[in-house]
Amino acid sequence: MDPFKNTAIDQVGIEERIARFNSRSIKKQSKTQGLKLALNMIDLTTLEGKDTEGKVIQLCQKALHVSDNIPGLPTVAAVCVYPTHVATAKQILKNSKVKIASVATAFPSGNSSLEIKLEDTKIAVDSGADEIDMVISRGEFLQGNYTFVFDEIAAVKKACGTARLKVILETGELSTLDNVRKASDIAIAAGADFIKTSTGKIQPAATMPVTLVMLLAIKDHFQKTGKMVGMKPAGGISTAKSALQYLVMLNETLGSKWMTNEWFRFGASSLANDIILQLGKEQKGAYFSKDYISID
Repeated sequence: MDPFKNTAIDQVGIEERIARFNSRSIKKQSKTQGLKLALNMIDLTTLEGKDTEGKVIQLCQKALHVSDNIPGLPTVAAVCVYPTHVATAKQILKNSKVKIASVATAFPSGNSSLEIKLEDTKIAVDSGADEIDMVISRGEFLQGNYTFVFDEIAAVKKACGTARLKVILETGELSTLDNVRKASDIAIAAGADFIKTSTGKIQPAATMPVTLVMLLAIKDHFQKTGKMVGMKPAGGISTAKSALQYLVMLNETLGSKWMTNEWFRFGASSLANDIILQLGKEQKGAYFSKDYISID
């Protein structure tokens, strides 16, 4: 598919499909399995100006031990931090399966030179990041400078080396589903390993219609090339029920190959706490106090 070609999106059709996904009934055993899978797909994140070494260490410890009150829980997929905190996360997580992701490219605005964006990426990778979350230049995209956006993503992908690249579209600033589809096609063609909805700093962030449009772009690319691309809805997904609805949509759109944290992530730290509460209820028959769950 030509990444610069306009692809019209049937918004009514998208909304009808979302309604069907949300009406699915899930049995108790499947619900428990789904919640554990969703937990294993979460990128725990701290991206604040007030982040400290202690806060990053605490987040990493939670990634490894989401709840000691419930036996048999998986770890989360990754911890996402600024480049300056990658080395700290690497020290805590070095003997685990939890990945280290780092935002780069003048996150969250993306308003900087390519030279600075590439240096930002290099610092994160050299510090030990397994994954880089970059932001596209939305201003350039909205002006129709699609080649600029493509070339910038391709340059950052090269700078990543062996680290996987998640390309953040910031869909809340793209205005239309047609733009979301076009940006998805450009990011995929430029070499994105994942496409991601949002930085979490702009509202609306992840929504099911936007995520479905991005999943369909991934599906079309796979059918054409045989190459898988991952998906990460980020921001605004805070309940276990919502996470299960996203997994239903994922399975019915892309299939079982994508039902793993290698190819699907949730960028929603608060989601972990609600999943823990729901799993506790499934196991013990009653909710336990939120005081037993760490905030970060």
